[in-house]
Amino acid sequence: MTHAKISGIASYVPEDILDNEMLSKMVDTNDEWITSRVGIKERRILKDTSKGSSYMGTQAVGRLLDQTGVAPEDVELLICATSNPDYRFPSTASIILHDCGLSNAYGYDIQAACAGFIVAMQAARSYIVSGLYSKVVVVCAEKMSSMTDYEDRATCPLFGDAAAAVLVEPTQEELGVIDGEFHVDGEGVPHLLMKAGGSAAPASHQTVDNREHFVYQEGRTVYKNAVRDMLSSSQSVMKRNNLSADDLDWFVPHQANLRIIEAVGGRIKIPEEKILVNIQHYGNTSAASIPLCLDEYKTRLKKGDKIVMTAFGAGFTWGAMYLIWAFDTPQA
Repeated sequence: MTHAKISGIASYVPEDILDNEMLSKMVDTNDEWITSRVGIKERRILKDTSKGSSYMGTQAVGRLLDQTGVAPEDVELLICATSNPDYRFPSTASIILHDCGLSNAYGYDIQAACAGFIVAMQAARSYIVSGLYSKVVVVCAEKMSSMTDYEDRATCPLFGDAAAAVLVEPTQEELGVIDGEFHVDGEGVPHLLMKAGGSAAPASHQTVDNREHFVYQEGRTVYKNAVRDMLSSSQSVMKRNNLSADDLDWFVPHQANLRIIEAVGGRIKIPEEKILVNIQHYGNTSAASIPLCLDEYKTRLKKGDKIVMTAFGAGFTWGAMYLIWAFDTPQA
């Protein structure tokens, strides 16, 4: 049976750091307030206003190709998960394809908010298992600072910029993506969205003056739903695959809020040392958060490790994925 495995991973974060002390000089907040509520100490910011999400995606894909030794012309498909495309059109994928020299690949964007990575992985899995493609790149690129209101103390501490990419290839071993579960509920739309800039509310002087082109979030509602839905989807995938907390090697949740991560992990009874967390350094990087976390910890991941990933985002959209890691990373 053919499975779709991750055979390489790479990431990129901008050099500029925005820490809590710096943020406290921009808005009425402080390190203790931010750390106690969301567990974030700093985040990376792409300050160059001439560069969009595609720039970071191009850096991540370039590193991926270098590390895996795959020639650009051998990539057949690139799926870009982003909530922050460079433009309404064309796709950010098309820009990354061009800038990375992926001359023989097709590409397109998906918008699944913070769940973008696992949703894109499910699509890549389908292409691989069907035999349609054998080399697929999934890249998640999110310039979250472009949609963050730095006058809103409730949301501006949350977000950072990053990109991460994986190479997905076929294998006959019992490795790679084993199972996934995905949900969407449009009733969540009013609670987490950008109010203006789309066809329902085109940009105007009024929408700009009302600061409606930034992330709007009702924190308590989002928190409650994120804990419930990440928990239930993870438990469902684990039950279908006869996995207990003891069976798992790693649990990789979307890095949105440390309190959400602790609540979900605690209710599944997963030991803290098995939960991969890097939110303190990068904040919420939306679709990029799970692959960024995997890349940071990849020297600890071993071939055959059993991993459950889960995410929740605007839509509301959420889900979980069971993955068996497919390679050992050489120690630096």
